[in-house]
Amino acid sequence: MRKKIIEFRNVSFRYGDEQPWVLRNVSFDVYEKEWLAIIGHNGSGKSTIAKLMNGLLFPQEGEIIIDGQQVNDESIWSIRRDVGMVFQNPDNQFVGTTVQDDVAFGMENRGIPREEMIKRINETLSAVGMQEYHMTEPHRLSGGQKQRVAIASVLAISPKVLILDEATAMLDPKGRTEIMSTVSEVQDKNDLSLITITHDLHEVVQAERVIVMNNGEIWDEAVPREIFAKKDELRKIGLDVPFVTILADELNAAGINIEREPLNQEELLEGLWTLHSRT
Repeated sequence: MRKKIIEFRNVSFRYGDEQPWVLRNVSFDVYEKEWLAIIGHNGSGKSTIAKLMNGLLFPQEGEIIIDGQQVNDESIWSIRRDVGMVFQNPDNQFVGTTVQDDVAFGMENRGIPREEMIKRINETLSAVGMQEYHMTEPHRLSGGQKQRVAIASVLAISPKVLILDEATAMLDPKGRTEIMSTVSEVQDKNDLSLITITHDLHEVVQAERVIVMNNGEIWDEAVPREIFAKKDELRKIGLDVPFVTILADELNAAGINIEREPLNQEELLEGLWTLHSRT
């Protein structure tokens, strides 16, 4: 059984004493090497969860445990070594005048020796396909390239958990696919726990597990197939389902019955081929 890397225990949060609760009594675990997707409509509490994991916010009620440490003022810097975040707009994360300076910044703050820094800069930029841009000024990069550098900057500090908070939202479909392919490869290579907070259903179906947030509470928690089987319920709380799921429903309504509800194009084609083979 995999070790718990993050534990939320009855966590509640609000942005001010007179404000409504953004999160109410939220409890869940994240495991080592797991890919967890967190989804929900705007205002459901997704991004607040990400900031709580990284110690950018602290809960008013409950507790958060990261790799055995409770998140508080005393543990915050240790926590941030373990949990790296990439935000929606990479421009907000750039601090260096060149790509390599930016990747080095977090390591410099942690006192990592120069020789080790050079090694990690080369390794992380190579991992995200940006080695040849190491002397480029960040503002000259495309959106996808900037996001790759932001990911490299986080990976350079060797976190145990990588959080992508709507990190592909500003990219076109091709850019999203490339970034998530890179992230998936990096996760496998570095044995990271990956948490994606996203509206992109293509990302969600790739995750091992999905948490659905609604009005500050956990609405459901299951593997993607079980989540998207609840199509009507998801629509009622303002969420979409994958296009192939909608298409499969239309085919079933037309008498073309696919036994296993598909999550992606490959599974839909496989279901149609199996049906064809029987006729």
